[in-house]
Amino acid sequence: MFKTILVPVDLEEKNMAKPALDRAIALADQAGASLRLVNVQPLLPTTFLESIPADFDEQQRQWAEQTLAHMAAKIPLPVGRVSHCVRTGGIYPNVLEEADHWGADLIVIGSHRPSMSTYLLGSNATTIVRHALCSVLVVRD
Repeated sequence: MFKTILVPVDLEEKNMAKPALDRAIALADQAGASLRLVNVQPLLPTTFLESIPADFDEQQRQWAEQTLAHMAAKIPLPVGRVSHCVRTGGIYPNVLEEADHWGADLIVIGSHRPSMSTYLLGSNATTIVRHALCSVLVVRD
């Protein structure tokens, strides 16, 4: 059974994350596993740097930390078994790095139903499934 479950959360699309988070909570509860929420904040293109506040990245990171902490506090698992972190950069490389760093043996990720755009362009969930060193459960909304 799984002992360390990582759940990537897009804070801009919490509705998509909810089914994956619910499934991960159920699995963690059954197995006595630890659960970790991870959010990846994107890097801003340099073309926007002149039009945003100097501390924008820090503001976004603080907002993400607070939002994840609030989500984690609502998870009905013992406090010591729930954690969260915020990373910055590309989504799939950071999710995969966090899974390796934290020692996740399962990644539970939400995904939209496939559409032509995801077949042509790919998606973060697809790349995570392809390259993860642990099991990945994709939960559809």
